[in-house]
Amino acid sequence: MSDFDLLVRGEQDIGVSEGRIAALGQNLRGSAESEIDAYGLTIFPGVIDAHVHFNEPGRTEWEGFATGSRAAAAGGTTTVFDMPLNAHPPTIDGASFDAKRAAAEQTSMVDFALWGGLVPGNLDALETLRDRGVVGLKAFMSNSGIEDFEAVDNVTLRNGMRKAAELGMIVAVHAESEAMTRELTEKALASGGTSVRAYLDSRPIAAELEAIHRAIELAGETGCKLHVVHVSAASGVRLVADARRNGVDVTCETCPHYLVLTDEDMMAVGALAKCAPPLRSAAEQRELRRSLADVATIGSDHSPSPPEMKECSNFFEVWGGISGCQHLLALLCGLEEISPPEIARLTSLGVAQRFGLGLKGGIEIGKDADFVLVEMNANENITTESLHYRHKQTPYAGRKLDARIVHTFLRGQSIFQDGNFATRPFGRFVRPEPIP
Repeated sequence: MSDFDLLVRGEQDIGVSEGRIAALGQNLRGSAESEIDAYGLTIFPGVIDAHVHFNEPGRTEWEGFATGSRAAAAGGTTTVFDMPLNAHPPTIDGASFDAKRAAAEQTSMVDFALWGGLVPGNLDALETLRDRGVVGLKAFMSNSGIEDFEAVDNVTLRNGMRKAAELGMIVAVHAESEAMTRELTEKALASGGTSVRAYLDSRPIAAELEAIHRAIELAGETGCKLHVVHVSAASGVRLVADARRNGVDVTCETCPHYLVLTDEDMMAVGALAKCAPPLRSAAEQRELRRSLADVATIGSDHSPSPPEMKECSNFFEVWGGISGCQHLLALLCGLEEISPPEIARLTSLGVAQRFGLGLKGGIEIGKDADFVLVEMNANENITTESLHYRHKQTPYAGRKLDARIVHTFLRGQSIFQDGNFATRPFGRFVRPEPIP
């Protein structure tokens, strides 16, 4: 039986010293400043959410590290990777990186790493971003929806991947075909299509597969490490898995909304469930759940906005982003297809391994004491009043949860317990180690 299984069964104690796990075993002896009784609770390693948009600096009114990190902590997350876009300016050079890090260090309740951006014209800034300690580079293969974060064409992506390979950096891509989605969008609008269904039809799985295939080809050509974010369909996961078996260093992420919501939910809920790639059919969702063994990470893709940006009769003009970092872990705990060890791999162990966070991602001696106590088989409903986001909106409102986040620890410090937070932010900047 593994250490994790013993922890799940409540048959393993954790000793913490100076923020690190110092001992693991049954019935540990010795003196302690305090003891936590986790009887009847499941212990998970702290979630590493590798995909959030906290939008600071510049668009803090959309979220900000103060509220975003509190919501993350309430959901059992102890480390977030903040994406480069939606902040203003976006994180595409040394100065913008410094501004974002300074903002996060002031208010983040959880540890944080920062993505840098790969955009047209910033090739010469990539080494600076590497030296600052970005966790990787994010590129959009389709319109990002943000004017100051441009999409990359094939030439820019190839050159950026080649430079990233030289620098030992990983590149993450939003993989949707710009040509295909733009053409379908223009056709829909020309015929008066502004509905949820028209939007869904404008971003088919085929657009995602075309871009994933193209990104994999470029990664193989340049020797770049590639991570495809928010894959919405099992066929996309298969493309990644096949390429990896053929020697390309590529992994992929999916998100809770693709695993628990469908296109019918988007039709019913509307703007709060809009995302790109969009939600898929129930049949596609079942296939995606069956493909999780070939998925490396699950991130929330928390992408909030002020309420007024979700209010438009033309669904194409509604802001496309789901508020979800607070419920990443609890939602996964309700899926029959994923065991607790597999949840730990997808939300913590695998994330740390892929991105070079040697002190994170597991309950092991010597690692940071980041862990969360979860009451499984709970009966809890998501209410707007329980949300800790700046704007109390999420497509999960009203949903029943089968797990309750009880207590979250960051480097041995209690940062969330039964609705209460630490009195000050404990978050620190996390710098990745070189990825082998």
